[in-house]
Amino acid sequence: MKSIFNYLFFVTSFFLILSCSDDDDVTIENPDVENSIAQVIEEDPEFSNLLAALEAADLISDFGADGELTLFAPTNAAFTQFLESNGFASLGTVPEDQLRALLLNHVISGTNLSTDLSTGYTTTFTESSASQARLSIYIDTQEGVVLNGIAEVTEADIMASNGVVHEVNSVISIPSVASQVTANQEFTILVQALQQAESETLDFIELLSNSGDNSPFTVFAPTNAAFENLLNFLGLNSIQEVDSEILATILSYHVITENNVRLGDLSTGLTADTFQGEVIEFNLSNGEFQIIDASNTNANILETDIQTDNGVVHSLDKVLLPVEVLDIIDPTITGLALANSELSSFLSALQYTGLDETLANRSSDFTVFAPNNAAFASFLNGDEITDLPVEVVRQVLLNHVLSGSSLSNEFDTSYASTQANFANTENKISLHINTTNGIVLNGLSSVVDPDLEAANGIIHVVDEVIELPTVVTFVNADPDFAGLLGALTSPGQDFVDLLSTPSATSPAPFTVFAPTNLAFDNLLSELGVSNIEDIDAGVLTASLNTHVISELNIRSTDLADGTITTLGSDLLVNTSNATLTDARGRVSSILSFDIQASNGVIHAIDTVLLPEE
Repeated sequence: MKSIFNYLFFVTSFFLILSCSDDDDVTIENPDVENSIAQVIEEDPEFSNLLAALEAADLISDFGADGELTLFAPTNAAFTQFLESNGFASLGTVPEDQLRALLLNHVISGTNLSTDLSTGYTTTFTESSASQARLSIYIDTQEGVVLNGIAEVTEADIMASNGVVHEVNSVISIPSVASQVTANQEFTILVQALQQAESETLDFIELLSNSGDNSPFTVFAPTNAAFENLLNFLGLNSIQEVDSEILATILSYHVITENNVRLGDLSTGLTADTFQGEVIEFNLSNGEFQIIDASNTNANILETDIQTDNGVVHSLDKVLLPVEVLDIIDPTITGLALANSELSSFLSALQYTGLDETLANRSSDFTVFAPNNAAFASFLNGDEITDLPVEVVRQVLLNHVLSGSSLSNEFDTSYASTQANFANTENKISLHINTTNGIVLNGLSSVVDPDLEAANGIIHVVDEVIELPTVVTFVNADPDFAGLLGALTSPGQDFVDLLSTPSATSPAPFTVFAPTNLAFDNLLSELGVSNIEDIDAGVLTASLNTHVISELNIRSTDLADGTITTLGSDLLVNTSNATLTDARGRVSSILSFDIQASNGVIHAIDTVLLPEE
């Protein structure tokens, strides 16, 4: 009969060679312990049932041989409970091959003290009925040591000359896919989902517990974190809120029947029919272990080859979604970001700031200009999003969000208010939208994928992160300020640097009265010159200064009748007819108010103001 030590022949021989000293004496792992594992069992009356079982299975001699083993040894009470639960009158009525497999499922390689064990999977000496691979055993060390979720170590580290014995309070039954998933705390939501999806025609727990029709199974098991992401995608709070039929469809999409597909069986481009009926595809390129579902979003295989008696389990970081479900569900904006692999960086930024919850709220509608991964890579320039202060990232993201749902054909060239705030006020930062050629935001970010509709709004994917704008940003972005831009950048002027000063730095913030192109055309006619460069640099500087108030963010609601002081000369304000009068008595009407930048506010006017002569 094949000995379990055949598995250890090479390892043991190698160990013996390494442990030989110069005089060829051989040392053993536990030189101070005389008793073998077999003798420990024989001498402890608490293991008399275990001894009888090992003798019946012709295994006791293997535990007296050289080598290193760890035995999880069930007590007499554990064996009594096992026999009662499985309808056996005595150990003698258990078929020898079944008893042998059961006992070998309590043995792992090496001398593993309780302090050496960690939460995770290792393999026992029992071969799976579904393959030639050995069964996995799940060791949970979060509170003591628990094996496959059923057997607790009650006395640890009983040392032997050829390994160690740990007493356990239950017999570790041969695991099925269902029992192995149930044992792992990382799969608690999956287990809830399997239970909730039960119907008159399909019981997932029963199906995945058996070795009959449809077995063996290959199951791709999403972790709790993966299900939490799905719930965000759906805008739900718990798995109980998911329709049971939809849940059954999703779960069936994670199962391959009549196959025990281990990692070594997979290759890039390989496809497989699922129990649900649709196909999944595998990608193992560049060292990745991934599955591509109907949403074309990669799911990473985290833990591979969790072998059970009726199949194999691989854990996933994402819940796979078939076309059948994608056609039904109605995701929120956060859910769309979760499903779109090109928005993974955007999603990470949302999660970092907590805005993922805001954009998963179905009670409000939003329009979101979502930067793609390439846009974030350019913006971060090698840094991680978490390297930036969370409030800075939050405001930048809010600068991409408008209230209400707007499709691309509903925009026109104009300003909108984002959800970002100026300084510590309730005033909202503006966004310039130009629809002359596509949709361009603040003159730098273009919509590349419009009109992704969600349950609570619209996503338009953009190719650049829209940073918080300065006054200069809007002067650059708005074609109606081309004349002003020419004046600000003409020889001898340094207004671009001045008006780019951050809000928290003096002399910012600024209030800027910005003449339109027509206003500059009228000025050139008035002065009898052809272009801005023909105006004396000193006069132009004095004129531009007359349009700027420093260290104040004066919005329309803050304007009052009377005199205000600019960097140039004083202006007279008349709020009843929304006009400004300069030192020469020239009157300019305010055409639009409150174009809010991060370092000040702009009001468009129809006449260029001039200083005192």
